[in-house]
Amino acid sequence: MELFPEHEGLTENKAPSPLANRMRPTSWDEFHGQEHLVGEGRPLRQLIEKNSSFSFILWGPPGSGKTTIARLAARLTESDFHEISAVNAGVGDIRKVIAHAQKVGKASGRRTILFIDEIHRFNKAQQDAVLPFVEDGTIRLIGSTAENPSIEVIPSLRSRCQIFRLEYLQEEHVRAILQKALEDKEKGFGKESIALNGDAMDFIVSHANGDARRALNVLEAAMDYARMEDASASVSRKVIEGIIQQAATLYEKGGTEHYDHASALQKSLRGSDPDASIYWLAKMIAGGEDPKFIVRRIMITAAEDVGLADPNALVIANAAAEAVERLGMPEARIALAQAVIYIARAPKDNSAIKAIDKALGDIQGKGESYPVPDHLKDAHYKDAKKYGYGVDYKYPHDYPDHKVEQDYLPKELGDKKYVIPEKKKSKTGF
Repeated sequence: MELFPEHEGLTENKAPSPLANRMRPTSWDEFHGQEHLVGEGRPLRQLIEKNSSFSFILWGPPGSGKTTIARLAARLTESDFHEISAVNAGVGDIRKVIAHAQKVGKASGRRTILFIDEIHRFNKAQQDAVLPFVEDGTIRLIGSTAENPSIEVIPSLRSRCQIFRLEYLQEEHVRAILQKALEDKEKGFGKESIALNGDAMDFIVSHANGDARRALNVLEAAMDYARMEDASASVSRKVIEGIIQQAATLYEKGGTEHYDHASALQKSLRGSDPDASIYWLAKMIAGGEDPKFIVRRIMITAAEDVGLADPNALVIANAAAEAVERLGMPEARIALAQAVIYIARAPKDNSAIKAIDKALGDIQGKGESYPVPDHLKDAHYKDAKKYGYGVDYKYPHDYPDHKVEQDYLPKELGDKKYVIPEKKKSKTGF
């Protein structure tokens, strides 16, 4: 069985597959990156090479090698390989693979690998459909996802699979992959007379942002362009700039990246680092994040982390929210930047959140929910005094300095303190 016919390049009446597909490694020697998982002697590589039957999920960014590792696992273990995409597959497709796996298993004892690309897109029922056949060994499941499996994959399926985290490729890895494509005479451009200038290579590598597929797609487009212009031409940086137009932004506003970047922004603001805060703000804007989501995070930080140290921070955050509503993007980016810089530079005091959370904890967690003391109850309605409501209440403005000693907490709490005064901090940066 030819597991990966696309590697054969041209077939009768069929155009060659894209360069990124043709250049998929067929051995560990050709694989670049992810040394922490598939380097010599590393656990995942060992388990694959020793033909372990365990199922696993590969979690990582686009173009980092998830599909390649799955195909290598099938090739190295000589398994029957079936690949489906959760984008357009359903339970019916899974059942067909299961039926085939059962026939193959009985006839030859050959193991079947089911590779589900973007497994996070399967709903609960679709993920449940795989469970019994992973459990009984009918199939070995390999899933790939760019989203956090702890959130997107059901617990019962996670418990049957090991999860391995892939990282963005380093520039040296992307460069090696491109160089291989330029030199390979069978699957790449080794037979071409077109050269790639050094600065053009550098530009592709830096703008790929760790995505090998993106880098190879740009290279293929550049070579196609050069071939049309002049068979002996060289590809310059200018050509690459015309193809790329804009750098790839490592941001997925509907998934894990969305929350990771929001977390980075808030933590940078809390840590009083205006430069990092502006960077993460820019990253979210460049990624197409909803500015309303961004400004909500800014408002939360102004209230939670700056708090009483500089109450004006919340005023500025609210002004930025109004600017988002009235101006829209891209103009609102200025108001967002102003709020971010102000909040990052502002002194910090989270005593308000400590106080309210402590009180809520007493009420909701410890059951310390007591009625209002009679002298604090509303005494404006008829017969209130008859029941003692408002009796013995001391009106502070009738006393010196507008203060008077009296109990405001329920008697069961005594003189419990929720608000712990912090030392006065002077503003910084303004």
